[in-house]
Amino acid sequence: MANITRNKTGRRGKLPPEYALFVLRKLKKAGFEAYFAGGCVRDTVLGHRPHDWDAATSAPPEAVLGLFRRTVPTGIRHGTVTVLSGGMAVEVTSFRSEGAYSDHRRPDSVDFNCGLEADLARRDFTMNAMAMSEDGGITDPFGGREDMGRGLIRCVGEPRRRFSEDALRMLRALRFSAQLGFELERETREAIEECTPLAAALSAERVRDEFEKTLYSPRPELAWRLLSSGLMDAYAHASGPAPALSSLPRYARLAHVCHELARRGDIDSAGEFLRRLRFDRRTVRTAAAAAEVLASGSRDFKRLLRDYGPDAVLAAWPRSRELRRVLASGECWRAADLALGGDELRRLGYSGRELGQALSLLLEHVIDHPEDNRAGVLCKLITEKRERYGKNAGDAEG
Repeated sequence: MANITRNKTGRRGKLPPEYALFVLRKLKKAGFEAYFAGGCVRDTVLGHRPHDWDAATSAPPEAVLGLFRRTVPTGIRHGTVTVLSGGMAVEVTSFRSEGAYSDHRRPDSVDFNCGLEADLARRDFTMNAMAMSEDGGITDPFGGREDMGRGLIRCVGEPRRRFSEDALRMLRALRFSAQLGFELERETREAIEECTPLAAALSAERVRDEFEKTLYSPRPELAWRLLSSGLMDAYAHASGPAPALSSLPRYARLAHVCHELARRGDIDSAGEFLRRLRFDRRTVRTAAAAAEVLASGSRDFKRLLRDYGPDAVLAAWPRSRELRRVLASGECWRAADLALGGDELRRLGYSGRELGQALSLLLEHVIDHPEDNRAGVLCKLITEKRERYGKNAGDAEG
């Protein structure tokens, strides 16, 4: 094991916010060791602003619960307590070493009688196995900064062991590669290829989260690699080269992936694929509809907007100037925007099915003739149709 080294991060602006420092200082004042650890240290060393601040401490979880007034025992069995400080949350985890991982997800047992270096040794990648003191001193026993400087993602210790402990780490490796622009170190990459079958046991929610984060990263094509590598074979196995995704806005990428998977015959339907990954209903509805729009090849934007809604059509054709023009123009593409509505048609004697058919007929006409979206013109149109075809004028072609 490499010796622990300590160095300053440099600029004061990179040091933690006061709410996080308060937690560290209170633990130290009570006589415990305490450091920031994991992703927040990695991001600080990279010069990025951490989203969350996590702490590692020699204090047992019961002591952490007793020290702070507002806590949540989020993972008390594995030593994690969430401390609420200054309106923010800091996850505090006791130093621990771990036993076997029989389910390839969580350790069967944990031992809190260890020091900082043993705690860092259990982590996934060297860049996540660093700790930082309150004044910015870095503890880096496994060469995380050197690996980051080389743009490499490397496992702590033996990579096959790390992936057999938690198979999600393989998906995380690709996600970090996509987010940071780093490459996988050779042994780490080879271990992923060997351990890929272990991913079949992962929950849909954990797989979905990593897939989404990869898809919405600066290198979204690596989401296709997740699908083509076998790591997501429980849901789909992508064939062929990755589609161009980086030029698409984030909100359009999932729909385009679904369309490509369906077009290449890799999934039966976008909706089923998304539901199996436990996406929320709105995401399933929008992305599946956008995939249908793309499959149709249609650019009849008003009718597409009428049939699928603006979210789905924008996800399908995010770069279309014509679509943007239609949306900005205020031209009618839905019945609610007709100058002659349901109340007026009821006064003309329409109801039930016939009323809906009449609205559809008027909307069809207005889509092709936007200048006719005036109450007088539409009233005359439906009256003429009714005189010609009777009350079922809506069944007639416009």
